[in-house]
Amino acid sequence: MSMLRTKSIEQSLADADEPEYQLKRTLSALDLVVFGVGVVIGAGIFTLTGRAAHDVAGPAIVLSFVIAAVCCGLAAMCYAEFASSVPVSGSAYTFSYASLGELLAWIIGWDLILEMFLGASVVAQGWSAYLGSLAENLGWSIPESIGYGGVVDVPAVLLVLVLGGLMTLGIKESMRVNLVLVGLKLFIVLFVIFAGIGFISSANYSPFIPPAQEPAAASGLTQPLVQALLGFEPTTFGVGGIVAGAALVFFAYIGFDVVATTAEETRNPKRDLPIGIIGSLVICTVLYCAVAVVVTGMVPYDELDPEAALANAFAVHGAEGMATIISAGAVAGLTTVVLTLMIGASRVMFAMSRDHLLPAGLAKVHPRFRTPWVITAIVTGITALVAGLTPVGVLEQMVNIGTLSAFVMVSIGVIVLRRTRPDLPRAFRVPWVPVLPILSALICLYLMLNLSVETWLRFLVWLAIGFAIYFFYSRSHSRLAGTDRHARVQPPT
Repeated sequence: MSMLRTKSIEQSLADADEPEYQLKRTLSALDLVVFGVGVVIGAGIFTLTGRAAHDVAGPAIVLSFVIAAVCCGLAAMCYAEFASSVPVSGSAYTFSYASLGELLAWIIGWDLILEMFLGASVVAQGWSAYLGSLAENLGWSIPESIGYGGVVDVPAVLLVLVLGGLMTLGIKESMRVNLVLVGLKLFIVLFVIFAGIGFISSANYSPFIPPAQEPAAASGLTQPLVQALLGFEPTTFGVGGIVAGAALVFFAYIGFDVVATTAEETRNPKRDLPIGIIGSLVICTVLYCAVAVVVTGMVPYDELDPEAALANAFAVHGAEGMATIISAGAVAGLTTVVLTLMIGASRVMFAMSRDHLLPAGLAKVHPRFRTPWVITAIVTGITALVAGLTPVGVLEQMVNIGTLSAFVMVSIGVIVLRRTRPDLPRAFRVPWVPVLPILSALICLYLMLNLSVETWLRFLVWLAIGFAIYFFYSRSHSRLAGTDRHARVQPPT
């Protein structure tokens, strides 16, 4: 039964107020919206849109973005209810601890660490690639051995180290840099959209939904799990292609959940967290749909470049200079993604260490900057090593499966907490419970099943490592195990 023990909301709030673990509350609703937009809008807006339109949906990719946004919106509402009820660092980990029990909370925290560590590392590599492209456009180059895809990706390592130092100085300082870079990124995205409108031809929207086709089916470990288990064959274009496109572009939205990790550093979390989570998702949906309309109107969908659709679309119309602007926008955009994912990873580990599921000494807060400096150093070091030494193209899907598993647990947790704590004040409430949370969980589970067999095998190995750590260390050292003075914190009367 110890694996099912839950940590009360009151105890989580009391832990957050302890002087030795207290973080500085400086973030506003605007900071959170910028934070969410910063992590969601990344390389996907420059590359994923064209690839999805070219390969699976055609001009109807805009409908795929809308469907994916609705799916993400369901999960976002679940996050918003939890974040407004339990305004404590840790995001889905903390929410699961309050509703589903310690073991499931540990697994969710373990999955979030996987998502954010690997996500930050992979995006840092993408940043290095765009930096190399920008350098070439400006007339100089980075040596292949120390650039993107080289023996050691030095630009990616340097980026992570600089951002790690910024995180140590304080969350508000990080947000100021994030605000400037997000502003630059949004300016370039809007500039690209409005510049591209002049090259749109209505003929490129016909047919809006191309006739359905059967793609070359994957086999072995690269095939989707649902295909391996049930024999479902994927389809491209047609109505099936729109759904397939939604599954593909869904991952362009991943990241809004990181907003919830800043709960303890928000001035008015009950009001500002729902605004930050849902507001950032709405802004990103509008931008994604606008880019999809423009890029498919500029060039016929079957002539789009899957790797660099926007840059290629402008090159087709003789506007090669736009490639430089797009590369600059990607460099700025990916910097904010790496920063926010690293902050998210450090806050999840901070919450787990404060609960003693990880060594408590890791949760030390810097006496001056009020940031978890030990964990920040660990996150920075590991992210830099993975970004600098991991071969390009490895483990990206692991980011997705870690995120989706967290979405499933949060959606279920909303239903459980509604039943176990109906008295809990909720500044934001998900409508139509339990229908919408169940729908959210089922959609996320379906998307997980569409990931490859090899991704699932790697995920199971990661879970096995997590179970081993929990049963050999975390279970006995947990605050709730009663092994130290903090285990008996009583709820306020």
